[in-house]
Amino acid sequence: MGSSWLCFSLSFLLVLHGTFAQQRYQQQQGQCQLNRLNPMEPTVRIQAEAGVTELWDKNNQQFQCAGVSLIRHVIQSRGMLLPSYLNTPLLAYVERGRGFFGIMNSGCPETFQSSQQFQQGERGAGSRFQDRHQKIGQFKQGDIIAFPAGAAHWAYNEGNEELVLVCFEDSGNSANQLDQNSRRFFIAGNPQQGEQQQGQQGGARSFQKEQFQSGNVFRGFELELLAEAFGVSTETARKLQGQEDQRGHIVNIDQGLRVVRPPFSQEQEEREERQEQGQYGPRANGIEETICSAKLRQNIDNPARADVYNPQAGRFTTVNSLTLPILSFLRLSAAKGVLYRNSIMAPHWWTNAHSVLYVTRGEARIQIVDHRGQAVLDDRVRQGQVVIVPQNFAVVKHAENEIFEWVVFNTNDNAMINTLSGRTSAIRGLPVDVIANSYQISREEARRLKFNREETLLFTSSGRSSQYGRVAAA
Repeated sequence: MGSSWLCFSLSFLLVLHGTFAQQRYQQQQGQCQLNRLNPMEPTVRIQAEAGVTELWDKNNQQFQCAGVSLIRHVIQSRGMLLPSYLNTPLLAYVERGRGFFGIMNSGCPETFQSSQQFQQGERGAGSRFQDRHQKIGQFKQGDIIAFPAGAAHWAYNEGNEELVLVCFEDSGNSANQLDQNSRRFFIAGNPQQGEQQQGQQGGARSFQKEQFQSGNVFRGFELELLAEAFGVSTETARKLQGQEDQRGHIVNIDQGLRVVRPPFSQEQEEREERQEQGQYGPRANGIEETICSAKLRQNIDNPARADVYNPQAGRFTTVNSLTLPILSFLRLSAAKGVLYRNSIMAPHWWTNAHSVLYVTRGEARIQIVDHRGQAVLDDRVRQGQVVIVPQNFAVVKHAENEIFEWVVFNTNDNAMINTLSGRTSAIRGLPVDVIANSYQISREEARRLKFNREETLLFTSSGRSSQYGRVAAA
């Protein structure tokens, strides 16, 4: 009976989430009165021994509107982000590098185990030590990784280059029963030793940065009680509290991290991706996916996985609850877009989600229009910047002289796009007479307006919009 609750499936957990379906609306009511949007960059840097964490200003009205926050970890080779958990679900995009990670869910079995032979002098000649732990996952550039709220996790950079993780935290999610602030609870180390650097407006971000500048959760417990709880000496309990640890929240592992894990196989991963292509929706086979066995990552950089592809204009790839079922539990999704030079992503709106756009490469002109028909953003957005696109605000992207790539994080597990132009657009669905009378144009002009674009989402550009942009700027 003690282990029967492990069989809770994701579909059952969704029923619990339905109870709080209105929470995001109630929390954000009155927060999205936005007259102006701006591209944003990180405003706070927290330096640690083996890397740095950069924070965007959570108190910015744009982040407040969406009820989300964004951080970026830059982890050096052989660096490890110490174990922690959050009060919010989290999506991480691997912008660069590779490594492996672990997620600890209480009650899940320790399915990775081994008996290791140690060298003489390490534990004595011929001694053996058996380790077992919950499963470990590997990741590479382009992966989206899903972390449920409250699940402790860590990450390690096993590559030779810097590992860059862009992390999206959804404090407006129904899983968060606290306030609108994302809180990170470290269970190791002494994050407060990290060196803080901030911009000119750093004073308003004290709560946001304190999660990386506070002690771990063991620090608040009485030393003797902590030793008793673990059955260890008070000296070991003092190490748990980490008060003398000077490394910060990202630490260096000189000899490399030794864990039990299967060897990485590129061929095996490619074979699994091929098998998954075309397999959408629930795949009931009598053994339901549980939170312990759920797949947690999916690559969105692979061109072969594109949902929309135009060889002249670019590609667009999504990951949602149909392709990665655990996202139905997190109620989040993501997408990766690539626009070639002189290409446009059709004017569109997200029907059921806020979206957070993070630029991974290049520069493009982005316009966003609100319900009053006013442009709340008309600017060139470049690599490393973030733009918030509120639900139903219309947006268009135009890559001019260079390739433009971005990642979008959405506050719905099956975020949907409606387009304003193109073969599947709202305009295409209107009768010609409705178009002609709505815009006071001839039927012939209405027919051209409706049928001129045969592409669905990604268009090649004639260059007229670029010329107009230069004239307007002058």
